[in-house]
Amino acid sequence: MKMTVATCQFPVSSDIKRNKDYIVKQIKMAKKKGADVAHFPEAALSGYAGVDMPSHEGFDWNLLKKCTIEILNCTRELGIWVVLGTTHQLTGSHKPHNSLYIINPKGELIDRYDKMFCAGDETEQTGDLAHYTSGGYFSTFEINGIVCGTQICHDYRYPELYREYKKKGVQVMFHSYHAANVGSERLEAMQAAFMDYKKYNSGMTMTFPGITMPATMISYAANNFMWISASNSSAKESCWSSFFVRADGVTTGRLRRNAAGVLITEVDTEEDLYDSTVAWRDRSINGIYHSGTIVKDERSVDRKSF
Repeated sequence: MKMTVATCQFPVSSDIKRNKDYIVKQIKMAKKKGADVAHFPEAALSGYAGVDMPSHEGFDWNLLKKCTIEILNCTRELGIWVVLGTTHQLTGSHKPHNSLYIINPKGELIDRYDKMFCAGDETEQTGDLAHYTSGGYFSTFEINGIVCGTQICHDYRYPELYREYKKKGVQVMFHSYHAANVGSERLEAMQAAFMDYKKYNSGMTMTFPGITMPATMISYAANNFMWISASNSSAKESCWSSFFVRADGVTTGRLRRNAAGVLITEVDTEEDLYDSTVAWRDRSINGIYHSGTIVKDERSVDRKSF
């Protein structure tokens, strides 16, 4: 099965209309380049509370809805899938979800993924949890017969989610991030913790996100034999630029940091790629933690002699 993915990035901000204009422009670029699906960063349309704006106080929900409808109309006119980062309003005093809208080529919202692991502590008053309500639902859908899944930013810290998606047959993951809009003072403070180890780490900005996020995507791709589109905001300073990882863990393309762009990747799930764990991965997922056959041997059982 084949699918063409457009991994998109632009400087996400608190300006919903500006974000929408970038998104529509990049959807059109993706379609022109032959993409089946355009993938956008976390909170791409709405902006990211706690970073792009202090909170959701005074947030223009009516404008968000109007701009969402414009994007739905665009996808229908062009006939393209879109994975759209946004904020999903709940009722009453409940905090909204940090979400990905799955939009099909008919311009229909067919599913929604809500960030499962919003960063923060048990008080739910710090990090993401100060602004968002966590979700508890795995979103899967098919494009051209290829099973796809979705995750958002801090979800990457929980490998159990990738394993669960693997059990659901997911072949391509759309993982949206917002590791960007970092002020120069904060960036310098983040980098200061790594200066003694700069020569040992290859992160683009020498920050925790710049080191751990790309490395984890490469690891998850290879360990789960799963293609991964990693889309990030390019708002300066961005900790890393959007990229795509093949199922064998090879990064096949990367955009320029701090600049808007669209990365086109051809996915062929029948391509002959290296998969070192194919023989035993399902056993490991099911709790059998060894390859081959366990033998009964007294020298195997005795762990205190040599």
